[in-house]
Amino acid sequence: MEKMEYIDLFTLQSLVKEAVGEAVPVPVWLKAEIASISAKSYGHVYLELSQSDKTGIIAKSKAAIWQSYREAVLDRFEKETGSPLEPGVEVLVQVRVSFHSLYGLTLSIIDINPSFTLGERQIQKQQTIDRLNKEGLMDRQKKLRLPEIPYYLAVISADTAAGYGDFRRHLLENEYGFAYQLDLFSAAMQGATAPDSICEALSMIMDSKTAYDAVLILRGGGSELDLACFDDYSIAAAIARCPVPVFTAIGHDRDYHVADMVANTFVKTPTALADLILDRTAEADEKITAALNRLNMAFVGRLHAQEAAVENMEKRIMRGAGGLAGLAVQKLEAYDHLIFSIIRSRLDAAEAKLVFYDTRIPAADPRRILDRGIPIVADGRGVRMDSARGRRPGDAIAVHMPDGRLDCVVQNVSLNEEKGTVKTA
Repeated sequence: MEKMEYIDLFTLQSLVKEAVGEAVPVPVWLKAEIASISAKSYGHVYLELSQSDKTGIIAKSKAAIWQSYREAVLDRFEKETGSPLEPGVEVLVQVRVSFHSLYGLTLSIIDINPSFTLGERQIQKQQTIDRLNKEGLMDRQKKLRLPEIPYYLAVISADTAAGYGDFRRHLLENEYGFAYQLDLFSAAMQGATAPDSICEALSMIMDSKTAYDAVLILRGGGSELDLACFDDYSIAAAIARCPVPVFTAIGHDRDYHVADMVANTFVKTPTALADLILDRTAEADEKITAALNRLNMAFVGRLHAQEAAVENMEKRIMRGAGGLAGLAVQKLEAYDHLIFSIIRSRLDAAEAKLVFYDTRIPAADPRRILDRGIPIVADGRGVRMDSARGRRPGDAIAVHMPDGRLDCVVQNVSLNEEKGTVKTA
């Protein structure tokens, strides 16, 4: 039997170790994504770095930050970016490459460049903006209008967030006594899970039986990396496609995210958003009050004019009656009674008209119409349709029912004319 040549495992690994040492003899700067990170109680931090392309993950490697370098890497990164190092973050790190016969290939991280991570975020943000513009989504929300009297409000926020608590108190404990229905759809508002969580909350709002007047996305500030999820394409596209006006209040004065750009309206803080809604309601309330005051003043003016006319008539009769004063007084009393009846009749009519105007606005509320089982048809811009004229096959329409909405496409248009029916193919 012919003798085969072989080497043992330790010899093979020694050759690999020697080759690694020759190939990477000094520390190198490495671009990679944090796949996982775990800090141990004794001070060392263990990571898994990865690289992906369109097909998925194409490379992985173990890495470590030894206790002696922890301050230079982790503390520096958090100080300059405002956020800790976490999965999903792309980094530029300086590593020593080593190979051990028991532990395999290890990358020892000895330095990090926080500016690279921030710069990569800006590049991704611009790419998202360009894509939204190309798809026609950037200004889609701007065509929607908040109702004059907003009432049904859906809020996307973390249920324990201080910003949500401030918003809720500011809105519901307002000095005017305005009432609102506020429904919270809880979601993660930072980190790698935030985009999917916020998109799921938007989907739940759209599937709800409540016809919300607005969707409010709230988060009370944070570091640049904490808020980076609001530059994500999936969140921005979901906001843009939402058929209800979306308002954002994310971060502080220095923050302006892609989610803000595509939203119907954005403000800097949750309390500022509460003020915007209160101002909207107060403006509508002021218009209604002014209309009622004008009606009341008109009725009072007419009444005073009628009373003055009666008094003048009495004086004229008394001056010209002479010896027939007794008869004139009787006629005057009868006339006075007639005038009083006319005034009372007009006053009653005026009061009925005032009640009509006082109830007309809430009676015209689309929600009341739907509650009576009457569907409302709107065009693709959300504007109510009262006629089939001007519509073409292929137009998108929405039929709002008491229990939901039907999204439809016009197949053909038939117009009723005096001499028959005209059909538009």
